Amino acid sequence: MKFQTQKSRNQKSFTFIEVLVGIFLILIVFVGILTAYQLALKVVGLSKNKIVATAIASQQIEIIRNLPYESVGVKNNFPDGILEAISQTTRNGIEYTIETRVDYVVDPADGIASPDDDCPNDYKRVEVKASWPGQFSGEVKLSTDIAPKNLAQECATGGGILSVSVSDAYGQMVSSPLIEVKDPVTDQTIKFATPTEGRHYFSLPASTYRVIVSKDGFSTEQTYGREEIYNGKTIATPEKPHPIIQEGKLVEISPSIDKVGTFSVRTLSPGGSAYFSDSFLDNSKISDSSNVTISGGKANLSFVEGQYQNPGYLDSTTINPSSLVAWDTFSFSDLEPAGTQIIYQILYFDGDNWVIIPDIDLPGNSSGFETSPIDLSALNISVYSQLKLRGSLSTVDPNSSPELYNWQVSWQNSLATPIPNVTFSLEGDKIVGTDINEIPINKYSQNHTSGPTGSVDIPGLEWDFYTFSINPASDLDLINTVPSPQPINLIPDNNLSVELYFESENSLLLTIQNTETLEPIFSATVRLSNPGIGYDITQYTNENGQAYFIPLVAATYNLEIQAPGYSDISTTVFITGHTTKTIKLEQIE
Repeated sequence: MKFQTQKSRNQKSFTFIEVLVGIFLILIVFVGILTAYQLALKVVGLSKNKIVATAIASQQIEIIRNLPYESVGVKNNFPDGILEAISQTTRNGIEYTIETRVDYVVDPADGIASPDDDCPNDYKRVEVKASWPGQFSGEVKLSTDIAPKNLAQECATGGGILSVSVSDAYGQMVSSPLIEVKDPVTDQTIKFATPTEGRHYFSLPASTYRVIVSKDGFSTEQTYGREEIYNGKTIATPEKPHPIIQEGKLVEISPSIDKVGTFSVRTLSPGGSAYFSDSFLDNSKISDSSNVTISGGKANLSFVEGQYQNPGYLDSTTINPSSLVAWDTFSFSDLEPAGTQIIYQILYFDGDNWVIIPDIDLPGNSSGFETSPIDLSALNISVYSQLKLRGSLSTVDPNSSPELYNWQVSWQNSLATPIPNVTFSLEGDKIVGTDINEIPINKYSQNHTSGPTGSVDIPGLEWDFYTFSINPASDLDLINTVPSPQPINLIPDNNLSVELYFESENSLLLTIQNTETLEPIFSATVRLSNPGIGYDITQYTNENGQAYFIPLVAATYNLEIQAPGYSDISTTVFITGHTTKTIKLEQIE
């Protein structure tokens, strides 16, 4: 009986699942039907409105065809006539907007202009657009050509023809550019076109016009007039002057536009600094040792059978910098209780073995150093291209041991260091004209600043040859560019990385570290100031714990350093030449 009850329950559950599946299938069917119904309504509504719009446009076309030739034109336009540019009419409760446009057509069948054709305005082309708003909005366009009855009627029309042919940087025609013809005084748009083939003929009254050619994602080209102001300079002789339209004449211009590009610029110093350090959390940076225990952030004499072993030593792993320019300093932090001592020495590889650098090159090295820091800048890098550090620990008391907490060697290298907030000039070769003294007026000439990271993107640049420069008053010298040499060629639709290398007579490269771990401190606030010379700059350290101040004058500066979780430091630093300095911050418990 239990078995039958369980079976009955299983059958009920299965039947319920079938119901859910059936409901889901029915929903799919009904949603499809509803979607098809809505689509049908849209198609019917759109077709209905399109039929009405077509009838309205056709009616307008028929009215225009029955007008005298001289009356076919839009009021206050060229050609002038009796037609309204925009009008409205309501049919079946829907308001339709009627837009009418009339242009002269230059037909090459009988020549384009004098002397081939004394009457270049061969006939008129009328375009009527009827559009409607709403849920099923749309538009209908119809066009027709209206020809003059005879040559006398054709030649009765005044004005001339402006031909605009738009090409790219390689001489290929640009598809669908926006060509605007404007009044050069009021800057009001008189006519415009977006020709698919890149060429358009404008019928215009005799006058002077400004032409502007553009396209989304492309550069812009335009004509200029005398005495126009461009970037604060007066154009005396335009490179591309405004076209002047004369009666019965054809004027041809050929502007060029192409896709814009970008410069991704980094401002750099040609050299930087780096360091080797060990805070003795483990022995990963130790190549050899004897009677020394390394753990927990310190190195001390090994404790065996109730007493410290004596003596002991440890050697670092090989310090082999890349792009080495000069060694800097060796520094350390230790504790020497009474009766204990640590002696430090610098080793080099002589081709066979690691040996102590002789005193003639590093005075005092044979007997060892006890005071930090030690100046290594006089070492010849061609002889001493790689080093090792040695610490010799000793005690006269078996119950006491010296403790070495960290050591570090720093050096200068030829690896680039970002320079923040550098303002430089960028100038293209293309000109818009010359001034009264025949000095060229550059089409592109702007200042840019690299920002706190020493980098900046400059988008929207026209293809051209560009030159980077720096104001001499900035006390910075632009010594090199990559790519090189200048000017730098930017081709259309290209993102080009550019490195600018600067030097200054005086600079400061700071490295901020954790006192215990010697790890760099990121985003520490570093303020360098000297009220007497009006200098007060604040920077934030990068991922290497570095902040670079350039250019500077030789002087003593106030230095304030803050970092969350660390004790603040206020000190002074004397800067002359290329100064490097490492400062360690104590972590707050």
